[in-house]
Amino acid sequence: MDMARLRQLDDYCFTVPRAAGEVRSEVLLYGSAPLLRTMDDMVLTQITNVAKLPGLVGPAMTMPDAHWGYGFPIGGVAAFDPDLGGIVSAGGVGFDISCGIRCLRSNLELKDAAAQFPQLADALFQAIPAGVGEEGALKLSSHELDQVMLGGAEWAVHQGYGSESDLALIEEHGKMRGAVPGNVSELAKKRQRGEMGTLGSGNHYLEVQVVEKIFDTQAARAFGLHEGQLLVSIHCGSRGLGHQIGTDYLVSLAKAASRLGIVLPDRELACAPINSPEGQEYLGAMNAAINVALANRQILAHLTRAVFARVIPGSHLATLYDVSHNTCKLEKHRVDGKDRMLYVHRKGATRAFGPNHPALPAEYQAVGQPVIIGGSMGTGSYVLAGTAEGERRAWSSASHGAGRAMSRNAALKKWRGRELIEQLKGQGILIRTKSMRGAAEEAPGAYKDVDLVAEATEKAGLARRVAFLRPKVCIKG
Repeated sequence: MDMARLRQLDDYCFTVPRAAGEVRSEVLLYGSAPLLRTMDDMVLTQITNVAKLPGLVGPAMTMPDAHWGYGFPIGGVAAFDPDLGGIVSAGGVGFDISCGIRCLRSNLELKDAAAQFPQLADALFQAIPAGVGEEGALKLSSHELDQVMLGGAEWAVHQGYGSESDLALIEEHGKMRGAVPGNVSELAKKRQRGEMGTLGSGNHYLEVQVVEKIFDTQAARAFGLHEGQLLVSIHCGSRGLGHQIGTDYLVSLAKAASRLGIVLPDRELACAPINSPEGQEYLGAMNAAINVALANRQILAHLTRAVFARVIPGSHLATLYDVSHNTCKLEKHRVDGKDRMLYVHRKGATRAFGPNHPALPAEYQAVGQPVIIGGSMGTGSYVLAGTAEGERRAWSSASHGAGRAMSRNAALKKWRGRELIEQLKGQGILIRTKSMRGAAEEAPGAYKDVDLVAEATEKAGLARRVAFLRPKVCIKG
Protein backbone atom coordinates (compact mmCIF):
# COMPACT_ATOMS: atom_id res chain seq x y z
CA MET A 1 0.00 0.00 0.00
CA ASP A 2 1.19 3.49 -0.84
CA MET A 3 1.60 4.98 2.64
CA ALA A 4 2.04 8.44 1.11
CA ARG A 5 -1.71 8.46 0.46
CA LEU A 6 -2.44 8.08 4.19
CA ARG A 7 -2.41 10.38 7.17
CA GLN A 8 -1.59 8.79 10.52
CA LEU A 9 -4.04 9.57 13.34
CA ASP A 10 -2.33 7.46 16.01
CA ASP A 11 0.04 4.48 16.17
CA TYR A 12 -2.65 2.07 14.97
CA CYS A 13 -5.10 4.18 12.97
CA PHE A 14 -4.73 5.91 9.60
CA THR A 15 -7.06 7.89 7.35
CA VAL A 16 -7.26 8.82 3.69
CA PRO A 17 -7.50 12.61 3.29
CA ARG A 18 -10.24 13.79 0.93
CA ALA A 19 -9.16 15.28 -2.37
CA ALA A 20 -10.40 18.75 -3.24
CA GLY A 21 -14.11 18.56 -4.02
CA GLU A 22 -14.34 14.85 -3.12
CA VAL A 23 -17.70 14.00 -1.58
CA ARG A 24 -17.53 11.00 0.76
CA SER A 25 -17.43 10.05 4.41
CA GLU A 26 -14.30 9.52 6.45
CA VAL A 27 -12.15 6.43 5.94
CA LEU A 28 -10.26 4.75 8.79
CA LEU A 29 -7.70 1.97 8.45
CA TYR A 30 -6.77 0.16 11.67
CA GLY A 31 -3.41 -1.54 11.94
CA SER A 32 0.29 -0.92 12.30
CA ALA A 33 2.30 0.77 9.55
CA PRO A 34 4.14 -2.52 8.72
CA LEU A 35 0.81 -4.32 8.26
CA LEU A 36 -0.65 -1.58 6.08
CA ARG A 37 2.44 -1.62 3.87
CA THR A 38 1.71 -5.27 3.02
CA MET A 39 -1.83 -4.45 1.82
CA ASP A 40 -2.74 -4.00 -1.84
CA ASP A 41 -3.64 -0.46 -2.94
CA MET A 42 -7.02 -1.90 -3.95
CA VAL A 43 -7.88 -1.96 -0.24
CA LEU A 44 -7.66 1.83 -0.25
CA THR A 45 -9.65 2.15 -3.45
CA GLN A 46 -12.38 -0.18 -2.24
CA ILE A 47 -12.87 1.29 1.23
CA THR A 48 -12.86 4.80 -0.23
CA ASN A 49 -15.63 3.70 -2.61
CA VAL A 50 -17.62 2.32 0.34
CA ALA A 51 -17.36 5.76 1.96
CA LYS A 52 -19.35 7.17 -0.98
CA LEU A 53 -22.43 4.99 -0.45
CA PRO A 54 -25.66 6.62 0.76
CA GLY A 55 -26.81 6.50 4.37
CA LEU A 56 -23.38 5.67 5.81
CA VAL A 57 -23.06 6.53 9.51
CA GLY A 58 -19.56 7.32 10.73
CA PRO A 59 -16.49 6.21 8.78
CA ALA A 60 -15.97 3.32 6.42
CA MET A 61 -13.18 1.28 7.98
CA THR A 62 -10.85 -1.67 7.62
CA MET A 63 -9.47 -4.07 10.20
CA PRO A 64 -5.74 -4.90 10.59
CA ASP A 65 -6.11 -8.06 8.46
CA ALA A 66 -7.70 -6.28 5.47
CA HIS A 67 -7.07 -7.34 1.87
CA TRP A 68 -8.67 -6.94 -1.52
CA GLY A 69 -12.15 -8.46 -1.99
CA TYR A 70 -15.28 -8.20 -4.11
CA GLY A 71 -16.78 -4.72 -3.72
CA PHE A 72 -15.90 -4.19 -0.06
CA PRO A 73 -12.39 -5.13 1.00
CA ILE A 74 -12.20 -8.21 3.19
CA GLY A 75 -11.83 -6.78 6.67
CA GLY A 76 -14.24 -3.96 5.79
CA VAL A 77 -16.81 -2.56 8.25
CA ALA A 78 -19.53 -0.01 7.52
CA ALA A 79 -22.80 0.93 9.25
CA PHE A 80 -25.91 2.31 7.53
CA ASP A 81 -29.06 4.00 8.83
CA PRO A 82 -32.24 2.88 7.01
CA ASP A 83 -33.96 6.15 7.93
CA LEU A 84 -31.28 8.09 6.04
CA GLY A 85 -31.53 6.01 2.89
CA GLY A 86 -28.89 3.58 4.08
CA ILE A 87 -28.15 0.64 1.82
CA VAL A 88 -27.44 -3.07 2.05
CA SER A 89 -24.80 -4.53 -0.26
CA ALA A 90 -24.12 -8.18 -1.04
CA GLY A 91 -20.50 -7.17 -1.62
CA GLY A 92 -20.43 -5.84 1.93
CA VAL A 93 -21.37 -9.25 3.32
CA GLY A 94 -19.43 -11.53 1.01
CA PHE A 95 -20.30 -14.68 -0.89
CA ASP A 96 -19.64 -17.06 2.00
CA ILE A 97 -22.44 -15.64 4.13
CA SER A 98 -21.93 -16.16 7.87
CA CYS A 99 -18.57 -17.83 7.47
CA GLY A 100 -17.34 -18.00 11.04
CA ILE A 101 -15.61 -20.01 13.74
CA ARG A 102 -16.98 -22.40 16.36
CA CYS A 103 -14.41 -22.81 19.12
CA LEU A 104 -14.69 -25.81 21.46
CA ARG A 105 -12.67 -26.18 24.65
CA SER A 106 -11.78 -29.66 25.88
CA ASN A 107 -11.02 -31.32 29.18
CA LEU A 108 -7.81 -32.70 27.65
CA GLU A 109 -4.18 -31.71 28.15
CA LEU A 110 -1.64 -31.84 25.35
CA LYS A 111 0.63 -34.17 27.32
CA ASP A 112 -2.20 -36.68 27.80
CA ALA A 113 -3.51 -36.74 24.21
CA ALA A 114 -0.51 -36.13 21.92
CA ALA A 115 0.06 -39.87 21.34
CA GLN A 116 -3.46 -40.14 19.87
CA PHE A 117 -3.00 -37.29 17.36
CA PRO A 118 -2.29 -39.49 14.31
CA GLN A 119 -5.35 -41.63 15.02
CA LEU A 120 -7.41 -38.54 15.81
CA ALA A 121 -6.34 -36.85 12.57
CA ASP A 122 -7.33 -39.87 10.49
CA ALA A 123 -10.66 -40.28 12.28
CA LEU A 124 -11.59 -36.60 11.94
CA PHE A 125 -10.63 -36.62 8.25
CA GLN A 126 -12.84 -39.65 7.68
CA ALA A 127 -15.81 -38.30 9.66
CA ILE A 128 -15.80 -34.66 8.48
CA PRO A 129 -16.65 -34.27 4.77
CA ALA A 130 -14.33 -31.60 3.36
CA GLY A 131 -13.64 -30.24 -0.12
CA VAL A 132 -15.25 -28.51 -3.09
CA GLY A 133 -18.85 -29.69 -3.51
CA GLU A 134 -18.36 -32.41 -0.89
CA GLU A 135 -21.59 -33.79 0.56
CA GLY A 136 -22.31 -35.43 3.89
CA ALA A 137 -24.56 -38.22 5.13
CA LEU A 138 -27.42 -35.82 5.90
CA LYS A 139 -29.74 -35.34 2.91
CA LEU A 140 -32.54 -32.82 3.37
CA SER A 141 -35.89 -32.47 1.66
CA SER A 142 -37.02 -29.02 0.51
CA HIS A 143 -39.23 -28.69 3.58
CA GLU A 144 -36.43 -29.77 5.94
CA LEU A 145 -34.03 -27.25 4.42
CA ASP A 146 -36.64 -24.51 4.92
CA GLN A 147 -36.71 -25.47 8.59
CA VAL A 148 -32.90 -25.19 8.77
CA MET A 149 -33.09 -21.72 7.21
CA LEU A 150 -35.62 -20.69 9.85
CA GLY A 151 -34.15 -22.46 12.87
CA GLY A 152 -30.35 -22.37 12.55
CA ALA A 153 -28.39 -24.16 15.29
CA GLU A 154 -31.61 -24.43 17.29
CA TRP A 155 -32.97 -26.71 14.55
CA ALA A 156 -29.80 -28.80 14.66
CA VAL A 157 -30.02 -29.23 18.44
CA HIS A 158 -33.65 -30.34 18.16
CA GLN A 159 -32.51 -32.95 15.62
CA GLY A 160 -30.05 -34.37 18.15
CA TYR A 161 -26.89 -32.53 17.13
CA GLY A 162 -25.46 -31.18 20.39
CA SER A 163 -27.41 -29.81 23.33
CA GLU A 164 -29.39 -26.77 24.43
CA SER A 165 -26.37 -25.61 26.44
CA ASP A 166 -24.58 -24.85 23.14
CA LEU A 167 -27.16 -22.26 22.08
CA ALA A 168 -26.40 -19.66 24.75
CA LEU A 169 -22.81 -19.62 23.53
CA ILE A 170 -23.61 -18.97 19.87
CA GLU A 171 -24.09 -15.55 18.31
CA GLU A 172 -27.83 -14.75 18.14
CA HIS A 173 -28.36 -17.76 20.43
CA GLY A 174 -27.99 -19.91 17.34
CA LYS A 175 -31.00 -18.54 15.47
CA MET A 176 -31.11 -15.41 13.32
CA ARG A 177 -34.53 -13.77 13.17
CA GLY A 178 -35.88 -12.38 9.91
CA ALA A 179 -35.01 -15.34 7.69
CA VAL A 180 -37.26 -15.78 4.65
CA PRO A 181 -36.66 -19.13 2.90
CA GLY A 182 -38.97 -18.03 0.08
CA ASN A 183 -36.39 -15.40 -0.88
CA VAL A 184 -33.80 -18.10 -1.58
CA SER A 185 -33.62 -19.45 -5.13
CA GLU A 186 -34.27 -23.08 -5.95
CA LEU A 187 -30.73 -23.37 -7.29
CA ALA A 188 -29.30 -22.19 -3.95
CA LYS A 189 -31.48 -24.71 -2.11
CA LYS A 190 -30.49 -27.50 -4.48
CA ARG A 191 -26.81 -26.83 -3.83
CA GLN A 192 -27.31 -27.13 -0.06
CA ARG A 193 -29.47 -30.23 0.39
CA GLY A 194 -26.47 -32.55 0.70
CA GLU A 195 -23.96 -30.11 2.16
CA MET A 196 -25.11 -29.80 5.78
CA GLY A 197 -22.40 -31.00 8.14
CA THR A 198 -19.58 -30.40 5.65
CA LEU A 199 -16.47 -28.26 5.89
CA GLY A 200 -15.95 -26.92 2.38
CA SER A 201 -12.65 -25.87 0.86
CA GLY A 202 -10.33 -22.88 0.59
CA ASN A 203 -9.41 -21.37 3.94
CA HIS A 204 -11.97 -23.46 5.83
CA TYR A 205 -10.60 -25.92 8.36
CA LEU A 206 -11.13 -28.00 11.46
CA GLU A 207 -8.15 -27.65 13.76
CA VAL A 208 -7.07 -29.26 17.03
CA GLN A 209 -5.04 -26.66 18.92
CA VAL A 210 -3.20 -26.26 22.20
CA VAL A 211 -3.34 -23.19 24.41
CA GLU A 212 0.30 -22.13 24.33
CA LYS A 213 0.15 -18.75 26.05
CA ILE A 214 -2.29 -16.81 28.23
CA PHE A 215 -2.27 -13.01 27.98
CA ASP A 216 -5.27 -12.10 30.15
CA THR A 217 -5.82 -14.37 33.16
CA GLN A 218 -9.20 -12.91 34.12
CA ALA A 219 -10.70 -13.38 30.66
CA ALA A 220 -9.03 -16.78 30.26
CA ARG A 221 -10.62 -17.90 33.52
CA ALA A 222 -14.04 -16.71 32.34
CA PHE A 223 -13.56 -18.51 29.01
CA GLY A 224 -12.38 -21.69 30.77
CA LEU A 225 -8.89 -21.63 29.23
CA HIS A 226 -5.47 -22.58 30.60
CA GLU A 227 -2.04 -23.33 29.14
CA GLY A 228 -1.58 -26.87 27.83
CA GLN A 229 -5.31 -27.33 27.20
CA LEU A 230 -6.60 -28.69 23.87
CA LEU A 231 -9.19 -26.76 21.86
CA VAL A 232 -10.90 -27.36 18.53
CA SER A 233 -11.75 -24.58 16.06
CA ILE A 234 -14.18 -25.17 13.18
CA HIS A 235 -14.01 -22.54 10.43
CA CYS A 236 -16.72 -22.72 7.75
CA GLY A 237 -19.92 -21.03 6.56
CA SER A 238 -23.14 -21.47 4.61
CA ARG A 239 -21.56 -23.54 1.82
CA GLY A 240 -23.22 -23.58 -1.62
CA LEU A 241 -26.41 -21.91 -0.48
CA GLY A 242 -24.68 -18.77 0.77
CA HIS A 243 -22.52 -18.49 -2.31
CA GLN A 244 -25.53 -18.80 -4.60
CA ILE A 245 -27.50 -16.18 -2.66
CA GLY A 246 -24.60 -13.77 -3.09
CA THR A 247 -24.51 -14.45 -6.83
CA ASP A 248 -28.29 -14.20 -7.23
CA TYR A 249 -28.69 -10.93 -5.39
CA LEU A 250 -25.84 -9.09 -7.06
CA VAL A 251 -28.14 -8.93 -10.08
CA SER A 252 -31.30 -7.75 -8.31
CA LEU A 253 -29.42 -5.23 -6.14
CA ALA A 254 -27.68 -3.77 -9.20
CA LYS A 255 -31.04 -3.36 -10.92
CA ALA A 256 -32.45 -1.68 -7.80
CA ALA A 257 -29.54 0.76 -7.67
CA SER A 258 -30.11 1.64 -11.32
CA ARG A 259 -33.87 2.01 -10.87
CA LEU A 260 -33.44 4.30 -7.86
CA GLY A 261 -30.67 6.41 -9.33
CA ILE A 262 -27.96 5.29 -6.88
CA VAL A 263 -24.60 6.14 -8.41
CA LEU A 264 -22.25 3.23 -7.74
CA PRO A 265 -18.54 4.11 -7.51
CA ASP A 266 -17.91 0.45 -8.46
CA ARG A 267 -20.37 -1.99 -10.01
CA GLU A 268 -19.24 -4.60 -7.47
CA LEU A 269 -20.91 -2.43 -4.79
CA ALA A 270 -24.36 -3.30 -6.14
CA CYS A 271 -26.79 -2.30 -3.41
CA ALA A 272 -30.32 -1.24 -2.60
CA PRO A 273 -31.83 0.90 0.15
CA ILE A 274 -32.46 -1.20 3.24
CA ASN A 275 -36.13 -0.24 3.21
CA SER A 276 -36.62 -1.04 -0.49
CA PRO A 277 -38.31 -4.29 -1.61
CA GLU A 278 -35.00 -5.53 -3.04
CA GLY A 279 -33.11 -4.65 0.11
CA GLN A 280 -35.60 -6.48 2.30
CA GLU A 281 -35.59 -9.50 0.00
CA TYR A 282 -31.81 -9.77 0.21
CA LEU A 283 -31.82 -9.43 4.00
CA GLY A 284 -34.41 -12.21 4.28
CA ALA A 285 -32.28 -14.51 2.13
CA MET A 286 -29.06 -13.51 3.90
CA ASN A 287 -30.60 -14.27 7.31
CA ALA A 288 -31.64 -17.68 6.00
CA ALA A 289 -28.02 -18.31 4.98
CA ILE A 290 -26.80 -17.21 8.43
CA ASN A 291 -29.02 -19.89 9.96
CA VAL A 292 -27.68 -22.49 7.55
CA ALA A 293 -24.12 -21.62 8.62
CA LEU A 294 -25.00 -21.76 12.33
CA ALA A 295 -26.67 -25.15 11.85
CA ASN A 296 -23.74 -26.39 9.79
CA ARG A 297 -21.20 -25.55 12.50
CA GLN A 298 -23.49 -27.11 15.12
CA ILE A 299 -23.60 -30.39 13.17
CA LEU A 300 -19.83 -30.32 12.65
CA ALA A 301 -19.31 -29.77 16.37
CA HIS A 302 -21.47 -32.83 17.07
CA LEU A 303 -19.50 -34.96 14.59
CA THR A 304 -16.24 -33.77 16.13
CA ARG A 305 -17.40 -34.66 19.64
CA ALA A 306 -18.30 -38.15 18.48
CA VAL A 307 -14.81 -38.69 17.01
CA PHE A 308 -13.10 -37.45 20.17
CA ALA A 309 -15.27 -39.68 22.35
CA ARG A 310 -14.34 -42.71 20.23
CA VAL A 311 -10.60 -42.02 19.94
CA ILE A 312 -10.06 -40.58 23.42
CA PRO A 313 -12.70 -42.02 25.78
CA GLY A 314 -13.72 -39.63 28.53
CA SER A 315 -13.02 -36.53 26.43
CA HIS A 316 -15.48 -33.66 26.53
CA LEU A 317 -15.82 -30.69 24.16
CA ALA A 318 -17.82 -27.68 25.36
CA THR A 319 -18.65 -24.67 23.19
CA LEU A 320 -16.51 -21.66 24.02
CA TYR A 321 -18.20 -19.43 21.44
CA ASP A 322 -19.45 -19.35 17.86
CA VAL A 323 -19.28 -16.09 15.94
CA SER A 324 -19.63 -15.14 12.26
CA HIS A 325 -17.55 -12.74 10.21
CA ASN A 326 -19.54 -12.23 6.96
CA THR A 327 -22.85 -10.59 7.89
CA CYS A 328 -25.01 -7.48 7.89
CA LYS A 329 -26.89 -7.10 11.17
CA LEU A 330 -29.31 -4.66 12.72
CA GLU A 331 -27.72 -3.50 15.99
CA LYS A 332 -28.09 -0.71 18.51
CA HIS A 333 -25.09 1.61 18.62
CA ARG A 334 -24.30 4.92 20.28
CA VAL A 335 -23.99 7.81 17.82
CA ASP A 336 -23.39 11.36 19.03
CA GLY A 337 -24.70 10.47 22.47
CA LYS A 338 -27.88 8.80 21.24
CA ASP A 339 -28.81 5.17 20.57
CA ARG A 340 -29.52 4.39 16.92
CA MET A 341 -30.42 1.20 15.10
CA LEU A 342 -27.86 0.59 12.37
CA TYR A 343 -27.24 -2.13 9.81
CA VAL A 344 -23.59 -3.04 10.31
CA HIS A 345 -21.82 -4.73 7.41
CA ARG A 346 -18.89 -6.86 8.56
CA LYS A 347 -17.07 -8.58 5.72
CA GLY A 348 -14.16 -10.57 7.04
CA ALA A 349 -14.64 -8.86 10.40
CA THR A 350 -15.95 -10.31 13.64
CA ARG A 351 -18.52 -8.81 15.98
CA ALA A 352 -16.72 -7.98 19.23
CA PHE A 353 -19.10 -6.72 21.92
CA GLY A 354 -17.44 -5.37 25.05
CA PRO A 355 -18.17 -6.14 28.73
CA ASN A 356 -21.74 -5.84 30.02
CA HIS A 357 -23.36 -6.01 26.59
CA PRO A 358 -26.87 -7.48 26.94
CA ALA A 359 -26.32 -9.91 24.06
CA LEU A 360 -23.54 -11.76 25.91
CA PRO A 361 -24.02 -14.88 28.02
CA ALA A 362 -23.79 -14.31 31.78
CA GLU A 363 -20.36 -15.95 32.15
CA TYR A 364 -18.79 -13.48 29.70
CA GLN A 365 -20.49 -10.28 30.85
CA ALA A 366 -17.56 -9.13 32.98
CA VAL A 367 -14.86 -9.65 30.35
CA GLY A 368 -16.49 -9.18 26.94
CA GLN A 369 -17.33 -11.36 23.97
CA PRO A 370 -14.89 -14.05 22.82
CA VAL A 371 -13.32 -13.08 19.49
CA ILE A 372 -11.47 -15.67 17.39
CA ILE A 373 -8.70 -14.62 15.01
CA GLY A 374 -8.00 -17.69 12.92
CA GLY A 375 -4.52 -18.21 11.59
CA SER A 376 -3.30 -20.18 8.61
CA MET A 377 -2.43 -23.83 9.07
CA GLY A 378 0.98 -24.07 10.63
CA THR A 379 1.07 -20.71 12.43
CA GLY A 380 -1.51 -20.24 15.17
CA SER A 381 -4.75 -18.55 16.19
CA TYR A 382 -5.83 -16.17 18.93
CA VAL A 383 -8.72 -15.90 21.33
CA LEU A 384 -9.43 -12.28 22.22
CA ALA A 385 -12.15 -10.43 24.16
CA GLY A 386 -14.23 -7.50 22.94
CA THR A 387 -13.67 -4.10 24.52
CA ALA A 388 -15.82 -1.09 25.39
CA GLU A 389 -13.43 1.03 23.33
CA GLY A 390 -14.14 -1.11 20.27
CA GLU A 391 -17.76 0.08 20.27
CA ARG A 392 -16.64 3.69 19.85
CA ARG A 393 -13.86 2.96 17.39
CA ALA A 394 -15.37 0.31 15.09
CA TRP A 395 -19.00 -0.50 15.95
CA SER A 396 -17.70 -3.35 18.15
CA SER A 397 -15.81 -5.05 15.34
CA ALA A 398 -12.42 -6.77 15.19
CA SER A 399 -10.13 -8.76 12.88
CA HIS A 400 -11.25 -12.24 11.86
CA GLY A 401 -8.03 -13.88 10.70
CA ALA A 402 -4.49 -13.39 9.49
CA GLY A 403 -5.65 -12.11 6.09
CA ARG A 404 -4.05 -13.11 2.80
CA ALA A 405 -0.73 -11.51 1.89
CA MET A 406 -0.56 -13.03 -1.60
CA SER A 407 -2.99 -14.47 -4.12
CA ARG A 408 -3.69 -18.18 -4.45
CA ASN A 409 -2.02 -18.21 -7.86
CA ALA A 410 1.12 -16.66 -6.39
CA ALA A 411 1.09 -19.25 -3.59
CA LEU A 412 0.86 -22.09 -6.12
CA LYS A 413 4.01 -20.80 -7.83
CA LYS A 414 5.92 -20.75 -4.55
CA TRP A 415 4.85 -23.93 -2.71
CA ARG A 416 4.03 -27.58 -3.40
CA GLY A 417 1.31 -29.08 -1.24
CA ARG A 418 2.96 -32.41 -0.45
CA GLU A 419 6.28 -30.81 0.46
CA LEU A 420 4.48 -28.28 2.66
CA ILE A 421 2.59 -31.00 4.51
CA GLU A 422 5.84 -32.87 5.19
CA GLN A 423 7.45 -29.68 6.49
CA LEU A 424 4.55 -29.07 8.86
CA LYS A 425 4.67 -32.69 10.03
CA GLY A 426 8.27 -32.08 10.98
CA GLN A 427 7.05 -29.19 13.14
CA GLY A 428 4.56 -31.48 14.92
CA ILE A 429 1.50 -30.36 12.90
CA LEU A 430 -0.52 -33.07 11.15
CA ILE A 431 -2.41 -32.03 8.00
CA ARG A 432 -5.13 -34.11 6.37
CA THR A 433 -6.47 -32.90 3.03
CA LYS A 434 -7.84 -34.21 -0.26
CA SER A 435 -6.22 -31.43 -2.28
CA MET A 436 -2.48 -30.87 -2.56
CA ARG A 437 -3.26 -27.80 -4.66
CA GLY A 438 -5.50 -26.47 -1.88
CA ALA A 439 -2.75 -27.04 0.67
CA ALA A 440 -0.31 -25.00 -1.41
CA GLU A 441 -2.86 -22.20 -1.85
CA GLU A 442 -3.30 -22.07 1.93
CA ALA A 443 0.39 -22.14 2.81
CA PRO A 444 1.16 -20.29 6.06
CA GLY A 445 3.48 -17.94 4.17
CA ALA A 446 0.60 -16.81 1.94
CA TYR A 447 -0.95 -15.02 4.92
CA LYS A 448 -0.04 -12.03 7.04
CA ASP A 449 1.73 -12.60 10.33
CA VAL A 450 -1.14 -13.51 12.69
CA ASP A 451 0.90 -12.32 15.69
CA LEU A 452 1.13 -8.83 14.20
CA VAL A 453 -2.59 -8.85 13.33
CA ALA A 454 -3.60 -9.84 16.87
CA GLU A 455 -1.23 -7.31 18.42
CA ALA A 456 -2.52 -4.52 16.17
CA THR A 457 -6.13 -5.50 16.93
CA GLU A 458 -5.38 -5.10 20.63
CA LYS A 459 -3.35 -1.92 20.39
CA ALA A 460 -5.98 -0.32 18.16
CA GLY A 461 -8.46 -0.90 21.01
CA LEU A 462 -10.70 -3.29 19.05
CA ALA A 463 -10.24 -6.42 21.20
CA ARG A 464 -7.62 -7.58 23.73
CA ARG A 465 -5.60 -10.76 23.48
CA VAL A 466 -6.56 -13.59 25.83
CA ALA A 467 -4.78 -16.70 24.54
CA PHE A 468 -2.55 -17.92 21.72
CA LEU A 469 -3.40 -21.31 20.20
CA ARG A 470 -0.84 -23.50 18.40
CA PRO A 471 -2.18 -25.97 15.77
CA LYS A 472 -1.53 -29.70 16.20
CA VAL A 473 -3.99 -31.33 13.76
CA CYS A 474 -5.60 -29.59 10.79
CA ILE A 475 -8.32 -30.98 8.50
CA LYS A 476 -8.62 -29.14 5.15
CA GLY A 477 -10.84 -29.52 2.08
